[in-house]
Amino acid sequence: MKASVIREMSADELQKKLTELKDELFHLRFQLAINQLDNPHKITEVKRDIARVLTVINESKNA
Repeated sequence: MKASVIREMSADELQKKLTELKDELFHLRFQLAINQLDNPHKITEVKRDIARVLTVINESKNA
């Protein structure tokens, strides 16, 4: 997900997206543990998306 798309979201949308990404990360880690994950790189992508969302949330709090 692009940072520019994330920056256009409202605070409520950001919180919802953060929850969705954390749930997705949980499920991906679970699939990795039981050897059903097809693309392990997806975990890294989701972690980075979580970091992007958190960065935008923190920027909006500080601004």
